[in-house]
Amino acid sequence: MCNDLDKVFTVGHDAKVRATVEHPELRIDADRLLRRLRELGEVGGIDGGGCARLALTDADRAGRDLVTMWMRDVGLQVSVDGIGNVVGTRPGREPGPPVMCGSHIDTVATGGIYDGNLGVLAGLEVIETLAESDVLTRRPLAVAFFTDEEGARFAPDMLGSLVYAGGMGVEVAHDIIGIDGARLGDDLERIGYLGSTPCPGQAPYAYVELHIEQGPVLEDHGDTIGAVTGVQGISWQELTISGQANHAGTTPMSYRHDAAYAAARVAVAVRDLAMAIGGHQVGTVGKVDLYPNLVNVVAARATVTVDLRNTDEAVLRRAEEALAGAVEELAGAEGVEISRRTLARFEPVSFDERIVDLVEATGRAFGHSVRRLPAGAGHDAQMLARMCPSGMIFVPSARGISHNPAEHTEPGQLAAGADVLLQVLVTLAEADSIPVVRSHPAPAGTGADPGAAITGAPPGAVVAGARRAGSHPGATGGSEVGGGSGSAEVTTSARDPR
Repeated sequence: MCNDLDKVFTVGHDAKVRATVEHPELRIDADRLLRRLRELGEVGGIDGGGCARLALTDADRAGRDLVTMWMRDVGLQVSVDGIGNVVGTRPGREPGPPVMCGSHIDTVATGGIYDGNLGVLAGLEVIETLAESDVLTRRPLAVAFFTDEEGARFAPDMLGSLVYAGGMGVEVAHDIIGIDGARLGDDLERIGYLGSTPCPGQAPYAYVELHIEQGPVLEDHGDTIGAVTGVQGISWQELTISGQANHAGTTPMSYRHDAAYAAARVAVAVRDLAMAIGGHQVGTVGKVDLYPNLVNVVAARATVTVDLRNTDEAVLRRAEEALAGAVEELAGAEGVEISRRTLARFEPVSFDERIVDLVEATGRAFGHSVRRLPAGAGHDAQMLARMCPSGMIFVPSARGISHNPAEHTEPGQLAAGADVLLQVLVTLAEADSIPVVRSHPAPAGTGADPGAAITGAPPGAVVAGARRAGSHPGATGGSEVGGGSGSAEVTTSARDPR
């Protein structure tokens, strides 16, 4: 490890920045961070060492209670807003908007103990480290956890940060109905986290989120730190396929209008179009429900979810068009009716290049190998990027596994990410302005991701179809959100007399 953090860093290709760190000797307490991760992981614990804390359940309430207790123990001023987002703030030497970090503590039903939790608890650890060292930063520091980032119970994902950033009204969010029939606003009140702080929230000075990669890239390349360039655009759709129930033994194959078969064809079409587009395009059919779901009955109805993602907005739209064409063709061939409903739609987001460069420079100053890469999953940082300069730090995920009890990151890697977060936050909290690095595309073989060439453009530029996040309050992320009764629906129907 390099102890001289007050030095000239080389970033990318032929680019330098002098980054003066006020307290280069500071390191987080890795044992305390790991202990808290494990203790929070026991809340809603499941077999295999994972946890299940779906948003606004009793387990989520218990997790919230634990983390807010830790916040208050460290001396933070804790606020809860109208969508249940929790922000703990440490005042600075000067008033003003805080430098914020954080993530989420809700999980999927088969969650690990690091996804989201790392960003929140590492932020808490940074602030506790500063407090123990009697370091009071110029600007306030804040650590937040946002409601329902996963979207596993209430769609869309990143819901709390979306409301915080003004992308959805709090009243609209309260009326969202979960997969179990619960109304979001009712459950917020039930668990005691329907707060009084207004939404949208205060725009931070900057936002930085530490997160596990949830993919295999860093581990495969032997890199410790990821400087995240942006977040892929996300398109979630729900397809409802209406066929005709019939006897499985007496109905000839040529006479069937089989919703289950059509659902299987949709899954194949999604995979085929993602493979054909290539690059960063991914596509997933993650949920299939059949009715009547009986062994001896041709399915009358199928509900299928489709998740399409890409770093390039134009390519993502092309994937959506390809899916629509395939669905229309399928409806005619099988004689079924297929309706489409938008669950969520977010354009790709490019993070502030100054923060991307600062993360890379800080990681390299510690002696870590650093890779620039886009995020494949959605993150709260993409919503905060509408309000303020934002960025992310990744640490490796063992075998690329996440949303699984086997999710794992080595303790040394967790500490490395938290130490980088500490220095980045202190730099942002002390500097007169965010450090600027003139970045240029790195040559092949340097660790830069050529598929994520979204840095180096002036703020406000649209690069490769992605809307660059603004560096001022009110900047939009270019998202559209569907869901509930107001979501967009398209129906494709074809019945033949087979």
